[in-house]
Amino acid sequence: MSNNKKSSKVSGFYKIPVKDRIDFVKNFSGLTEEESSLFSSCLEMKTADRMIENVITTFELPLGVAVNFLINGKDYLIPMATEESSVVAAASNAAKIARIKGGFKTEHSKPLMIGQIQLLNVYDAAGAAQSIIKHKKQLLNLANMQDKILVDLGGGAKDLEVRILDSPLGKMIVTHIIVDVRDAMGANAVNTMCEALAPLIEEITGGKVRLKILSNLADKRIVKAKAVFDKTKMGGEKVVDAFIESYTLAAVDPYRAATHNKGIMNGIDSLIIATGNDFRAIESGAHAYAARNGQYTSLTRYYKDKNGDLVGEIEIPMAVGIVGGASNMHPKAKLCKKIIGIKSSQELAEVAASLGLAQNFAAVFALSTVGIQKGHMSLHAKNIAVMAGATGDLIDKIADQIVKEGKVKLDRAKEILAEVK
Repeated sequence: MSNNKKSSKVSGFYKIPVKDRIDFVKNFSGLTEEESSLFSSCLEMKTADRMIENVITTFELPLGVAVNFLINGKDYLIPMATEESSVVAAASNAAKIARIKGGFKTEHSKPLMIGQIQLLNVYDAAGAAQSIIKHKKQLLNLANMQDKILVDLGGGAKDLEVRILDSPLGKMIVTHIIVDVRDAMGANAVNTMCEALAPLIEEITGGKVRLKILSNLADKRIVKAKAVFDKTKMGGEKVVDAFIESYTLAAVDPYRAATHNKGIMNGIDSLIIATGNDFRAIESGAHAYAARNGQYTSLTRYYKDKNGDLVGEIEIPMAVGIVGGASNMHPKAKLCKKIIGIKSSQELAEVAASLGLAQNFAAVFALSTVGIQKGHMSLHAKNIAVMAGATGDLIDKIADQIVKEGKVKLDRAKEILAEVK
């Protein structure tokens, strides 16, 4: 039992009725009746119309919860918004195996984001760079004048870095402003600071500023997660060895690494969407970080410990927020944050990284043993049955039959449906 006296460890959660699942989540997370009513509601049009332009309707995704997660000694239920079969179940099963050896352990850096200010038309690049560095204090003070609330919370512009880049346009200078954004994702605060600094940088250097924008390669906002997966539960050391052999291809081959990392993002993105964060920003930062050493590679690492158990680690940029943006506008995003019970953006990042590691473990585990199709296709078969026109109990009946035959195809599902009718 974890130190918060609530356990997310559940067996057969998918077997119980939806109402009972909701009751479990309600009791675990301490939801009110009003909050619980959001499970059966849709995003109101007036809210949607304020979120984006040209609204005509809303688009729903299935929202499930991953169970069994123990992170830094605390139990979590993790909401996941995704259309892909087997993702939630796979993450829950991976977390169940990780629990045996203590669950997931995490660490994180400060919530530092990078803003870029591009400077062109500078004839003495080295001299201009030195001028910017010389005025560092003045530039940081100006940046912090743009967001006094953030500064009062302990955040704000903390440092400057200056880079000289060769380009087809000649040498250009890129100034990085390093901003502690606290519990926000940080785009608005950083972009405002970049725009405020542009005229002063032009005055200091005599050059012309073009781009003034946040970078989604948040390599100063890193989260790490680690877990030990019990060899016995996995099926023995031979299975662990098979797992490591499968993982190694992702470590050396970009073609495999792309799919390998996609498996990580299956988990992370679903949580990011559920909490109203920007999953495109997380995706772009993750994939750029995977190529930081010159070749695209795995975001996770696996090896055996002295006991022969499998150790998994992930290191990934994680620019998430719990204040501002859609996370505070979308009712279900607010509900999902309460379900998790997070108190800071850094805690959300820790949960996301742990979920990504669990999802990746589950995928490689399946690939190195029974193959990815066995579990995935059994769930996908239900989608095929529905597409064929099945309803009610016929969905499961047809799905079971096409899986048994090994023909998870629409034409076969239609044939069986016609035979039944």
